Amino acid sequence: MVIVKYNPEWVNHFEKIKEKLSKALIGIEVNIEHVGSTSVPNLAAKPIIDIDVIYYQVADFEYIKDNLESCGYYHNGNQGIEGREVFKRNAIQDDEVLDKIAHHLYISKNDSEELRRHIFSRDYLRRNEIARKFYENLKYQIAKEANQDRKLYAELKQMKANSFINYIIELEKIECIKLSEP
Repeated sequence: MVIVKYNPEWVNHFEKIKEKLSKALIGIEVNIEHVGSTSVPNLAAKPIIDIDVIYYQVADFEYIKDNLESCGYYHNGNQGIEGREVFKRNAIQDDEVLDKIAHHLYISKNDSEELRRHIFSRDYLRRNEIARKFYENLKYQIAKEANQDRKLYAELKQMKANSFINYIIELEKIECIKLSEP
């Protein structure tokens, strides 16, 4: 749960995992995106790479699931978040990349609301230094409040970080409306 300063190596870690996933999912149209705090330059984070695999046809999910299972993942449901399926390593197979680089793997259809939130918040934090600093301070505050209790950290982050992300999404909507007005 420890929050650490941004590490530019996180981009390389993502690329290594992406290469493995791309090989496992060859033959199907997917995009593989680095999301979460490790995808935002200069943002402190837990050193765990968040990855969204985006697919476009409903029927493709089973193919993705089967191929991920064949390379050492298991499907862990949506864990209470609609539009996002979670895959975890099964500890049966050993892979020098997939088992050595800490990561969370999410599979989402291209029109998923949760996917939209991941991409929007990543992009917003990448281009807005003030929001990025605020979010970083919020994460440090949450970590301090949780006092290394992972469950409490997750609960506080879910509540406080989601409120912040909802806020910036609403700000963006207002800005878009202002820009479209004559």
